[in-house]
Amino acid sequence: MSGSFNDLLVEDRGPVRTLCMNRPAKRNALNAGLVAELITAFREADQNPDVRAVILTGSGGAFCAGADLSLLGATDPSDHSQTGANGFPELNLVMRRMGTPVIARIERYAFAGALSLVCNATFAIAERTARFAAPEIDRGLFPMMVLASLFRTVNRRDGMDLVLTGRTILAPEAERMGLIHRSVEANELETAVNELAATLAAKPPGAMRLGLKAIEDQSQWDFETALQQLHGRLAEALNTEEAQQGIADFLDKQSPKN
Repeated sequence: MSGSFNDLLVEDRGPVRTLCMNRPAKRNALNAGLVAELITAFREADQNPDVRAVILTGSGGAFCAGADLSLLGATDPSDHSQTGANGFPELNLVMRRMGTPVIARIERYAFAGALSLVCNATFAIAERTARFAAPEIDRGLFPMMVLASLFRTVNRRDGMDLVLTGRTILAPEAERMGLIHRSVEANELETAVNELAATLAAKPPGAMRLGLKAIEDQSQWDFETALQQLHGRLAEALNTEEAQQGIADFLDKQSPKN
C-alpha cells in the first residue's frame, strides 16, 4: 500500500480492507484529491492477494455529499480539475472492474456524485433513515456523470424520477429500486456490513475475480455473444486449481464410505 493519504483512511482487519472518505467538514464531498486517492486505494486493494473484500464508507457518521461544489465558486466552471471531475470517469471504471467485491456502507446520506459510488459498489447497505438524491437539477445543473452508473443499476422509470425531480428518497425506497442491496436499522448497519464482508472474503478469490469480471463483461454483450463468451469463461474457471479442488472435495463427499 502507498504512503499515507490526506483525505482517505485505510484500515485492514484480516482480509477485509476499509476505505473511509475523510473530509467530515465538507460532508466527505469529492474533490480532485479524494477522487485520486480513491482510485489509488481501490487499485492497491485489488492487486493485493491478502485483501478479499473492501468496505467503502465515510467519516463523521455520513457517507458522501457528492462533488465539492464550493470549489466552483473560485474557478472557471468549465475547469473541473479542482472538483475531481476529470478523474471521476476513471474512478467509476476502476470500481466497476474490481475483481475484489466492494461494499458501500451508507450512513445519513449519499447525494449527487455519491450515487455513482453506491451504484458501482458490488453491494450497498444503508441505515433505514439514510437519504439518497440527485438534486443537481434544482441548481440548474444535471447529474451527467451519474447517469452511466445509475441507469445501469435502477430501471429507467426510477432513474428518470430521481434525476428529473431531484427528490430525496429514504433507504427502503432505494432498496425497492435496486439502488442499494439492503436497508437495516442504524444499530445493525456495522454488523450487517461486516458479516457480508466476512462471507465474501471467505469465498475462493480466483472464482470471485473471474465471476465479477464475467458479470461486468457480459453486460456489454448481446445475448448470443454472452452465451458464447461465457461458455469459454466456464472452461477457464474449470481449469483453475480452486475449481478442481472444489469438485474433488464434492465428489469425495459423495463417494460411498467403506
